[in-house]
Amino acid sequence: MLQRTRIPVSRIKPQFLARELSLLAFNERVLAQAEDRRVPVLERLRFLCILSSNLDEFFEIRVAELKERIRLGNEIEIPGDTLPGDAFPLIAERTHALVARQYRLLNKESFPSLPTRGCASRRADWTKEQRSWLHNYFMREMIPLLTPIGLDPSHPFPRVLNKSLNFAVQLEGRDAFGRNSGTAIVQAPRALPRVVQLPKAIAGRGHVFVLLTSILQAFVQALFQGMTVRGSFPFRVTRNSDLFLDEEEIKNLRTALAGELSQRHFGDSVRLEVAENIPTELEQFLLEQFQLTTEDLYRVDGQSTWCVSCRFPTWSTRLS
Repeated sequence: MLQRTRIPVSRIKPQFLARELSLLAFNERVLAQAEDRRVPVLERLRFLCILSSNLDEFFEIRVAELKERIRLGNEIEIPGDTLPGDAFPLIAERTHALVARQYRLLNKESFPSLPTRGCASRRADWTKEQRSWLHNYFMREMIPLLTPIGLDPSHPFPRVLNKSLNFAVQLEGRDAFGRNSGTAIVQAPRALPRVVQLPKAIAGRGHVFVLLTSILQAFVQALFQGMTVRGSFPFRVTRNSDLFLDEEEIKNLRTALAGELSQRHFGDSVRLEVAENIPTELEQFLLEQFQLTTEDLYRVDGQSTWCVSCRFPTWSTRLS
């Protein structure tokens, strides 16, 4: 008669990965495609953009749900015998490592390889004609849509849309009303294109595109007459965008969805992305405003000083 061997539960390996870790593993494979040097340069950039889009959704839905379960004290184990509160540090560690690899590849290989193919130049290499055209574009197209907000008791921190592009500006001096706020927030409306194409007459070659971030940082001083801009640092917050609908209580699904969708841009904060060179005090200030911790903070070097051009008019990159 065969005897059954009873294996202690503690020695049984989980048969399933946590959903969040599985999604991170998938995105690591996407990054591996961008790291493959046999892939053409612009295709590698495309994979980096796909990864960025995937991570946005990952934080908006998966990480947001995990943080909500932690907040509510939900102790139901996720696959792998892990509680939500124990899983979050592991997920944050894996995600930080993934983002670090992404931007290291972007700045060390992808962007530096473009000039050798006649496809890119740094902002410092703008010609006099290019800089003049971009300044005119800033004054004509951008300034009417930009409203800098100086932070003081009468002007609290503004509401920041989900995944919107914003700038924290450090200032010296007093404005036209005699106020000395020291810090201002500039929000880039989504009506502005994230990349601007230079006219062929001054581009010099191919199809040249300049990042909106580069233009704003180059000419932000024009927004603060009489004051001195000490630094301008882009930041971006990702919010909970999951939909919460109780099917048993909903009488009109269309009305319920309309109500939920209108609030998706202002859900709870789950991630804060800031420029690599942002001062520590400004970084802590933003974390406090969005009620986040250092685990939710991602310092990224997005190379906002780059001017990217391409000989293919159909090429585009995701810059949200």
